[in-house]
Amino acid sequence: MMPSLYVHYLPQFVGEHELADAAVVVIDQLRASTTICHALAAGASEVVPFVEVDAALRAADSQLRNEVMLGGERGGQVIAGFDLGNSPSEYTPDVVFGKRILFTTTNGTRAIDHARLASRVLMGALVNADAVALALGEEPAVHLLCAGTGGIVSRDDLLAAGAIADRLTSARDYELDEATASVIGEWHELVNAAAALDRSVSEQLALELRDTPGGKNLIAIGHDDDLVVAAQIDVKPVVPELDRQHGCIKL
Repeated sequence: MMPSLYVHYLPQFVGEHELADAAVVVIDQLRASTTICHALAAGASEVVPFVEVDAALRAADSQLRNEVMLGGERGGQVIAGFDLGNSPSEYTPDVVFGKRILFTTTNGTRAIDHARLASRVLMGALVNADAVALALGEEPAVHLLCAGTGGIVSRDDLLAAGAIADRLTSARDYELDEATASVIGEWHELVNAAAALDRSVSEQLALELRDTPGGKNLIAIGHDDDLVVAAQIDVKPVVPELDRQHGCIKL
């Protein structure tokens, strides 16, 4: 039987039961997925996702404080009492190496929670698109779950989904839904536009991210640099995966 590939523009567009026993890639391009990739590539021991801020704070209180760091955002900004925000460039080896990151964001960690019935939950972004696609090569059903921005479909997630779907379908034949075909088309349009304008794909992507809901929010709060960092393609060849037994994301 041909494997299936689905794209969901927002978590509320797919029931949790529809993701059960399948492989799910959670995509929050701006910025949770990208930041988790940076954190684990920089040597963080694990990232523990929380839906609510209070739950992350309680977890920090029960652990040795020098072994954990609190990271995340609300409204794009660092949360009061947290060590780090949600900018991928903050998560460098000298800051996070060997640390457990207790992490909560407005959209991304909620999307992770929505996929809790899946057989596998991976974090995907443009920085690890190839690595994620390779890790999914034998799965019979793959769902690319976009986190969105405040309940709104955000093109940054769709472009990342398109890049991952393009890599998957280049290596294997899939039965595609309409949404998957659409995001692959959007990704191809971006790649072709970059070639026509004599730009790198990352340069074109950084420009187009500025016009997405997530990108506009980041520009409004002075995080323009995050768009450039997030537009780097396949620079963090890691596969963050949720350990469902322990509730943490590891490599």
